Amino acid sequence: MNPSTLIGIIASIGLLTVVMLFAAEDPSLYIDLPSLGIVLVGTLAATFISYPLREVMRVFGLIWTVLRNERLYTRQDLEELVQISRLWIRGDLPAVERAVEKVGNPFLRTGVQLVIDNTPEEDILDLMQWRIAQLRARENAEAQLFRAMASYAPAFGMIGTLVGLINLMFMLGSGDMELIGRSLAVALMTTFYGVLLANLILKPVAVKLERRTEQRVALMNLVMQGISMMCNRRSPAYMRETLRSFIAHHDDEIRDGSAGAQRIKQQDA
Repeated sequence: MNPSTLIGIIASIGLLTVVMLFAAEDPSLYIDLPSLGIVLVGTLAATFISYPLREVMRVFGLIWTVLRNERLYTRQDLEELVQISRLWIRGDLPAVERAVEKVGNPFLRTGVQLVIDNTPEEDILDLMQWRIAQLRARENAEAQLFRAMASYAPAFGMIGTLVGLINLMFMLGSGDMELIGRSLAVALMTTFYGVLLANLILKPVAVKLERRTEQRVALMNLVMQGISMMCNRRSPAYMRETLRSFIAHHDDEIRDGSAGAQRIKQQDA
């Protein structure tokens, strides 16, 4: 499981447990199936109306994508690209074709295959940019689905609140405190469930998917830059150092907090 997702799940469960145990005399007060049904069924119904069936059915698979610890193998792709480029510069075409067959990244494999086929560089880059744009559009649409669900959940929580308040108004004259209390509980719990579902599950999943897309697009841009250098027959050493800059982590690109920079500041002062 993804470590950050696991930490978030444990923290959320711990928070809810503390609230239920210490903020109420009876923890079962926070469990109301009619209120939960209003929020869940209403959110799903609005989602099915808004999106095609095939997109909605992917929700469970996307949640699994967020839960699992997905690796991008960036350094492996970089080294494979450098190795293939070295064989390409040597003119060992059979070795290049054998290396391409072992590549696990289909985006990288396609780019190298186009280079082997002597496709013009501009055409290769146009195709690769189009595939990057397609991936970004598709995965952003998936994240937007969860954002839409996150907007529906609190709205149906408010609908449940209105239903509970309407019932409450009708029962005030009867004086039956048990029924009045039950109606008030439904009114409040639906809002609670709606806000909880939106902000603890749906929105975090959307953000996680968007971040995943950014990382995947960054890797594809790295591969595309490497393919461009391969077309221009740049040296493998230069390619490796250039592509490493794509995955290097810098604290700040415009301000250096090192000791040398601190001495310069003191001299300027």
